[in-house]
Amino acid sequence: MDFSVAARRAIVTIPPALAGRLHYEPPLPALRDHLMQRMPMRWAIKVHCRYPCRFWAEDGLSGQTVSDDGAVRVCADNSPPSGVPGVLVGFIEEAEAFSLAGQSLADRRAAVLAALVRYFGAQAGEPLEYREKNWGDDPFCRGVDGGYWPEGVWTRYGQALRAPFRLLHWAGTETASIWNGKMEGALLAAKRATAEVLSPTSSKPDA
Repeated sequence: MDFSVAARRAIVTIPPALAGRLHYEPPLPALRDHLMQRMPMRWAIKVHCRYPCRFWAEDGLSGQTVSDDGAVRVCADNSPPSGVPGVLVGFIEEAEAFSLAGQSLADRRAAVLAALVRYFGAQAGEPLEYREKNWGDDPFCRGVDGGYWPEGVWTRYGQALRAPFRLLHWAGTETASIWNGKMEGALLAAKRATAEVLSPTSSKPDA
């Protein structure tokens, strides 16, 4: 799709890793550009397994897990209120995503089901349907939960995170002072950036 938009100001809300791929004229200050080069996205493959019913509840289990081992370490019950069908949602994250992304779908499925069987018993190994979404491959996000700060990035480049540049303002959950990486943080960042745009001082091109 090829189109153009004219506006007095712009608020950039995409993660820094993606914002760094845009073309800016005039170019951004080096501090801001270098910040965006250093804020990667977390990698996760989201999986859903569908079952005839919420069988784990019959064993008094919530369907929620937090583990330090296995392909899926975080899991939750994503079933409808009726419990039919039963749905478990899990996440293959970071090191596990790096390891499994290059393997076949069958191998990832086997690794996921092995983890679910360990948590919930043999029935978890026989889903009616297995679905997955590799958020690292998605061209419009390249990961999950927003960009994060490797060691030394915040102390060296953090001052450029929210500082407007000429007619550009920065929002997105990464810029939130609380709930960073969450939807709540994105809403708070939007409120802050909107206030900047509406401020009388923002009328200056270099504000």
